[in-house]
Amino acid sequence: MSDHNTSHTPQTAAHDPVENVVPLMPVVLPVVGGVLIFLLAFIAVFMA
Repeated sequence: MSDHNTSHTPQTAAHDPVENVVPLMPVVLPVVGGVLIFLLAFIAVFMA
């Protein structure tokens, strides 16, 4: 009752870690895809 702070605005904006990764997606996805394809090909050759 003694607190008369009627401000409804948030004090600090929350920093979402996902928002920091999103600009890197055009680089990260092809690199990870290439590594995955190389890994699967290596496994296929090793098992044959």
